[in-house]
Amino acid sequence: MNKSFVFILFFCFAVVTAVAQKADDIIGYYHTVDPFSKEESQCYIYKASNGSYEGKVCWVGNPAKKSFLGLIFLKGLTYDEKEKEYQNGVLQYPGKNGTYKTYMSFETPTKLKVRGYWGISMLGKTMHWTKEQKQRKQE
Repeated sequence: MNKSFVFILFFCFAVVTAVAQKADDIIGYYHTVDPFSKEESQCYIYKASNGSYEGKVCWVGNPAKKSFLGLIFLKGLTYDEKEKEYQNGVLQYPGKNGTYKTYMSFETPTKLKVRGYWGISMLGKTMHWTKEQKQRKQE
């Protein structure tokens, strides 16, 4: 068998394996940077009792924002297996009025692309959250 064919076959298998994901892969801790204030925080995404995914604030970099700890700011996120995307979520930025629709997808196993928008997807912001292994300690 041709060596280049074997290499291409192996490469394609590796790419498919790296991109493959399960719905619950989103569960975990994420380092976030607020797109408005540029302040750092950490959130925890978990599976709610209704089967959708929710997120709550579990660490804030600014001690003045400790009142946001425990706030559930993400609700209703569901996984679309075909699109490999989390959809139909609603975000509420802590300290801001109103809610935003959201969808999310993994760019890498530790980099979550988050799109929050108002009305139509073109009217919004894209953020990237970094998955972390454990919860940060609040000082």
